[in-house]
Amino acid sequence: MAYLSRIFVYPIKALDGVALTEAIVLKSGALERDRQLAIFDSRGNFVNGKRNSKVHLLRTSFDFDSGTVGLQIQGSEQTEVFHIDKERVELEAWLSQYFGFQVELRQDLVTGFPDDPDASGPTIISTGTIETVASWFPGVSNDEMRRRLRTNIEIAGVPPFWEDRLFAQMGDLVEFQVGQVLFVGINPCQRCVVPTRDSWSGEVYPNFQKIFVEKRKETIPTWAHTSRFNHFYRLSLNTRIPESELGKILQVGDEVNHVSDLR
Repeated sequence: MAYLSRIFVYPIKALDGVALTEAIVLKSGALERDRQLAIFDSRGNFVNGKRNSKVHLLRTSFDFDSGTVGLQIQGSEQTEVFHIDKERVELEAWLSQYFGFQVELRQDLVTGFPDDPDASGPTIISTGTIETVASWFPGVSNDEMRRRLRTNIEIAGVPPFWEDRLFAQMGDLVEFQVGQVLFVGINPCQRCVVPTRDSWSGEVYPNFQKIFVEKRKETIPTWAHTSRFNHFYRLSLNTRIPESELGKILQVGDEVNHVSDLR
């Protein structure tokens, strides 16, 4: 039986994730607290792992009840705690000093800041996929691969790359349910430079993308629509959640079922 085994949200885009046992669906289809804050430079560009490797050395912890974030530089024992709303100026000043240039923290409580605005629902991957991909890279653990891929929902009880069943040919959609929440599978997620780097140190794994592409091509399952792969540096599923699902709750243990093509 396919079931939801892990939920992760990333309260500040590009920084550390938080494991949850349940998550509320917003009107936009995003999960509450996921990427609702993002760091921008003075030109309006995201400050993230794609553009700045110092992101990898910044550890974060969140207390949702008190509305605070703790910031710690990797290797340091000192943690600075800020109230996200009441101490926004101080928080931005700390981040600006850390990165070495002026930054601004922006907030969107409805849509957040998804990588793909056309597929703003949670990203999905299976536990089997994470374990298989980690095995391609000696020295990279399952948890480290999990941190590198930064997906929202993990599905257990299924074979590797099972999530490749949940997208179809261009123009077709795949509908499925996780617990009581209706999802629409859109496309396999295009990966960026972030998975090539150690999530804690930022150190680059030699030939990561080349190895990944070769192995992904070798192991592509028969159920995958290969027409959606203009290249094989794609992994996990991009989704949408209809507005009708507003306020519904995803919980660890929810069954995944009712898969059907919508044509």
